[in-house]
Amino acid sequence: MIYGERIRFRAPERSDIPLWVAWLNDPEVLQGLSLYMPISIASEEKWFEGLQSRSDSDQVFVIEVRMPDSPEGWKPVGNVGLHGIDWRSRAAEYGIFIGEKTLWNQGYGTEATRLILQYGFNTLNLNRIFLRVYETNSRAIRAYEKAGFVQEGRMRQAEFREGRYIDVLYMSVLRDEFTE
Repeated sequence: MIYGERIRFRAPERSDIPLWVAWLNDPEVLQGLSLYMPISIASEEKWFEGLQSRSDSDQVFVIEVRMPDSPEGWKPVGNVGLHGIDWRSRAAEYGIFIGEKTLWNQGYGTEATRLILQYGFNTLNLNRIFLRVYETNSRAIRAYEKAGFVQEGRMRQAEFREGRYIDVLYMSVLRDEFTE
């Protein structure tokens, strides 16, 4: 497990699948993700089975929030990961989603982002972590900036969402920037 102040990351379990399917079929959750088709239990089970054969260059964790009043003490709220790690260039792409909408706007995305950066730079010895985000996802952009990401590029009208084309922003943070 990887622990933060109010959250922790853990490995995904088969029992998480129904929760993920519920989140990933929620139109509000999907607004910030590249997914646009409904997700079935069967397709999510297939994805889960594939996790076992993935290399260390594609890591996915479940984000859990400390809930003192819960019997388990922790509640899953989303997923986070570093993908396509290039071990020669020491770079990876970051991805996150908070599916538990009742916990949006409480700083968990920012905390998860800082925690994955700490893991990526201090444990995996990465030098650059980057992401792609839709220009319309202001909540995510704010969280990324708080964690140290800076915009480094824009792909104009690169994504079609809700009847219109939107820009996709590229953001990154370097190890030196994070440790300052």
